[in-house]
Amino acid sequence: MGQKMGVLGPVGTHSEAAALYLVEWQRLDCAIVCFSDIGECLHAVETGAVDAAFVPVENSLEGAIAVTLDTLARSDILSVRREVIWPVHNYLMGRRTDGDIRAVYSHAQPIAQCRDFLLRHCPHAEIIQTASTARAAEIVGTASLDAGWAAICTRRAGELNGLVEIAGRIEDRGSNCTRFFEVVRDGTAAPPAEENDTVLLVCQIDGARAGALYDVLGEFARRCVNLTRIESRPARTELGAYMFFFDLDAHGDADAVRDSINAVAEKSVWLKVLGVFPVHTAHNE
Repeated sequence: MGQKMGVLGPVGTHSEAAALYLVEWQRLDCAIVCFSDIGECLHAVETGAVDAAFVPVENSLEGAIAVTLDTLARSDILSVRREVIWPVHNYLMGRRTDGDIRAVYSHAQPIAQCRDFLLRHCPHAEIIQTASTARAAEIVGTASLDAGWAAICTRRAGELNGLVEIAGRIEDRGSNCTRFFEVVRDGTAAPPAEENDTVLLVCQIDGARAGALYDVLGEFARRCVNLTRIESRPARTELGAYMFFFDLDAHGDADAVRDSINAVAEKSVWLKVLGVFPVHTAHNE
């Protein structure tokens, strides 16, 4: 019997496209299950409704996805099994390729990622935010041919809703990409025959003590452990209390990595290792 992987739906989102890529690349016997939001998707892993969730954690232009980080930090049973870097390509799609564009529908992030394009090519269009790019395609798919509506979405979402491509790859930066985590319950088997690239940990330090973050960073620096990413989030316990997420390069000395984590744990209010996992860059043409 195949497994289930939860993604942010509906069908046609970037999340679904990236998950389909993962399933095909790894030849997984896995069905994609769409959820209405990321928090619901991760909760389904906690309850066992799905075996894994494939969720965004950071976009290179718009920054971190707070709900993913916060859920991982508070959960006692979730861990990261894999990271996939997904190149983001956005398409402007409508009922027809000609005519004035009076309204553009999309999720907030693609709107921000395509801001320069919209200013140049749709300066008079009303910009309307939707819950997802797929929902934007659904809305535009119901419009009349002369409505002048368009959606910023994936090509798949547009085609599923009877839309045609007006312009392709309209993102302002060619380097635009989104990091996705494959999240599973603790104890789930690691991916076979892949070298680990990243150690992900989260901790809360005493923000009231001067130099607390400096001391923590020093534990990594003294052992030559490379930090590839640092992210802070409110700890939600009191004003001024923060959690810090650290991505450590797993290719260095294993003893140094372990010792630095132990030293940081002694200087933290609490610390959790959220995963040791491989990182794969997708080829999304």
